[in-house]
Amino acid sequence: MSISLPMTETWIQTSNLMNHTPQSEFNFFFFFFSVLAAIGEPVRLDWYNPQGERIVPSKRMALHTETSRSRLIIYNAIIEDAGIYRCQATDASGHTEEASVVLEIYQRLTFRDVQSPQEFRHGETAEVVCDVISSPVPVVVWYYQDREITEEHHSRFQVLPNNNLQIHQVTKADEGVYRCEASVEARGEIDFVDIAVVVNVPPVLSVFQQSFNATADYQEAVTFTCLTSGSPDPVVTWHRKGQQLEPSEQHIFNRLEGGRSMLTIRNIRQGDGGTYSCKATNKAGSQERELFLKVFVQPHITQLKNVTAVEGSAAMISCVAEGEPLPDISWRRASDGQAFVDGDKSQDGRFEVRGRHGKSVLTISGVKLTDLGQFDCEALSRIGGHQKRMFLDIEYIPKFLTNHTIYYSWEGNPVNISCDVMSNPPATMLWRRERFTISAEGTANTRVHSAEGKSVLEVTPMSDRDFGRYNCTARNNIGVRYQEFILAQADVPSNPYSVRLSAVSQRLATVTFMKPDSHGGVPISYYLVQYKEVGSQEWRDVKSHSVQTTVVLTGLEPNTTYEVRVAAVNGKGQGEFSHTETFQTLPIREPSPPAVHGQRGMGKAYRLGLVKQDDGGMPIVEYIVKYKTDKEEQWMTKLVPGANDFAMLQPLQWNTRYEVEITARNVKGLSEPTFYQFFMPQKPDITGKKSLFSGLGLGAVVGLGLGALLLLLVLVDVSCFFLRHCGLLMCITRSLCSKKTATSGKGKEIEEGKAAYLKMLEKKKDHQPKKLPLKEENGKESLKPDTIEIKVHGDNSLHTKPDDSKA
Repeated sequence: MSISLPMTETWIQTSNLMNHTPQSEFNFFFFFFSVLAAIGEPVRLDWYNPQGERIVPSKRMALHTETSRSRLIIYNAIIEDAGIYRCQATDASGHTEEASVVLEIYQRLTFRDVQSPQEFRHGETAEVVCDVISSPVPVVVWYYQDREITEEHHSRFQVLPNNNLQIHQVTKADEGVYRCEASVEARGEIDFVDIAVVVNVPPVLSVFQQSFNATADYQEAVTFTCLTSGSPDPVVTWHRKGQQLEPSEQHIFNRLEGGRSMLTIRNIRQGDGGTYSCKATNKAGSQERELFLKVFVQPHITQLKNVTAVEGSAAMISCVAEGEPLPDISWRRASDGQAFVDGDKSQDGRFEVRGRHGKSVLTISGVKLTDLGQFDCEALSRIGGHQKRMFLDIEYIPKFLTNHTIYYSWEGNPVNISCDVMSNPPATMLWRRERFTISAEGTANTRVHSAEGKSVLEVTPMSDRDFGRYNCTARNNIGVRYQEFILAQADVPSNPYSVRLSAVSQRLATVTFMKPDSHGGVPISYYLVQYKEVGSQEWRDVKSHSVQTTVVLTGLEPNTTYEVRVAAVNGKGQGEFSHTETFQTLPIREPSPPAVHGQRGMGKAYRLGLVKQDDGGMPIVEYIVKYKTDKEEQWMTKLVPGANDFAMLQPLQWNTRYEVEITARNVKGLSEPTFYQFFMPQKPDITGKKSLFSGLGLGAVVGLGLGALLLLLVLVDVSCFFLRHCGLLMCITRSLCSKKTATSGKGKEIEEGKAAYLKMLEKKKDHQPKKLPLKEENGKESLKPDTIEIKVHGDNSLHTKPDDSKA
């Protein structure tokens, strides 16, 4: 006998039914077919489940057995039905044969009753439930804020074996939406569910002030304040003696932003004292804090007076206070905040406090000026306090405030000797000279000026007898003090030293020096710098600006040797001169090439900016500007006065590149040329659709017409003058022809001179001789009067005129 089954392995994927019954999660039929082929007929066919138990027919498992065939039907198959099923055939002799079949059940990915939101309490270990089933077992991944949760990056997060997410010590920061994603890679199946996690924070309650004091029957009010936090926002209630307080005229409730709740008790009576509680409650828990109100009689200071003591003596200050309960009295020094209570004694032993029955006495031994000031007496009990302030005044012998006791002056120069005194009570002050008192009215050469705490003696020395010692006496009812002053004769300063010359040019030189070691007793007013040419006997003076130790000498002659010396001047007079230093100015030379920068002008013009460099010691007489196009050989020349800072080139050609050569000239000669190039653009298109006069008004058009008519008349008159020797211009010329002046002749000479000079420049360019070194005698030769005279004025302006011998 043998047995066979048509299938050896069978699988079933369960359907995902949303409305399944609790007894059956899967609703389908599953069939097993088995066919027996045996030598003999089997007597019995039995089926055994994966647990090895013989299957007994039931409503869910049906058996249909025929002669040589048995069929097992499983209704509403579940995961537990998976496994190996055996079919056993038994013949009449008891011989058995069996065959087996494997049943695999694949369940669809299903989330079962996942709750959202899921709430947890702050600080506990939260387990976010994600109940998901499938067959085979799904792979579950959690996400938070679009990032996968891994234990490596989230030490407090852990995915449990049951696929739930565990968060250790969950906080409010962990609140949010979490995504539970499940997948079955074998089938490519994936699904997710979003779960909102809410963290409830138990109330945290704090009070700004726990104990309050109030005085009964004085219409006073007290406000209790509780500050609460939690999630969700807690509800705050107020309680007293186990009863919740309700709003009334006496009990006022307020709730402000930020979780601040306030209870105000108005018109406090003694019976309102006791314990109050503030209770905050939310779904995460509750917290309660107690506050205390004590109603008693406020302390009050009844006696505290100002005290005056003498420096070095003892001072006693008493303070009396009353209240219920009897307050404790303490002292505080306002100057430094130091406090003294009953029984205290300072380290130096000068401050001591003794008190009893509402009275306290502060004793200060050996009073010092630093003890002067305010002292606070504070009466304090359990219900509050009262504070008053007194002033400790200290009388003391006069004290002099200055150590400046030596003054300098000279005969005829008044000086003020100041005697500054601090005293309490104010002191009277007298001046003495050799045992004689100087009266307030003064003498011929002394005067006394008095003010509170100060006396000034003005002395104008007339002879040596007025110099010497003067005595200032200060006196009050505590004592008398003296201070001696010395009036000494001032001297002139010593000589400056380390005289140096720098920045020496043809016309300028800078003198620097060190201050003298002694100013003679009075401040230096200025420094006197003297200079002259070597061999000359006449010194020229230059004063410094205030006490600056740098002086600039101007108006010097080029290529000349000078001597210079310096002396200091104070009120007494001029001191000795320093050692004489010698320096030589630079010789006159040709100027440096000018710097050039260009700028487009209006129309066919170009503006060349000329920046003077080193003028070589003489003013720039003129700039020679030569220019031509890059396609021409002939240069055009323009002479520009040396005082100008620009040259206007016009008219120029459009769309053309120009080359420019600029040379500066002084009386010594010409500088090296500076080369410059610029490009004139194309002619602008000024044509337009509108007429030239289309934008003008009627009055403007009429004015332009009259101007054109006048211009036409002038042109006709000029033509008559040149062609027919008539007209208005001819009449004017004839009337003035007899009045020719030397000016016109000179003008003609100037024009001819310019033409000859330009021709000379052309030759010089072709035959440029080599420059020879400028010797000292050459520099002097160039300044001979028979050539030109140059005068330097105070404003640095230059005036030139021909020598009188040529007149």
